Amino acid sequence: MKSVDTIARVRRAFYVQGWSLKRISRELHVSRNTVRRILRSDETSFSYERERQPQPKIGPWQVQLDALLDGNDAKQRRERLTLIRIYEELRALGYEGSYDAI
Repeated sequence: MKSVDTIARVRRAFYVQGWSLKRISRELHVSRNTVRRILRSDETSFSYERERQPQPKIGPWQVQLDALLDGNDAKQRRERLTLIRIYEELRALGYEGSYDAI
């Protein structure tokens, strides 16, 4: 998402100062594709909104994950499960997602 200020600077550089797309991208640290998109559209702000949130892979194992985290809260600090250990526990139950999703 580019700010209104950046969009204005790109348009000013192209239409008023006569800079090339390559120079604008180099000077303003914006990709050439973004510069091209800004110049082709009349919008003053660009934003991307996902239409529908996909079902995360952790969905079916959310109950087990919540149980592990609740069990962690009851334990002393030294006895708590680490995130790696929680990931390994879920993998043993059949979870096929990534470590980062947990």
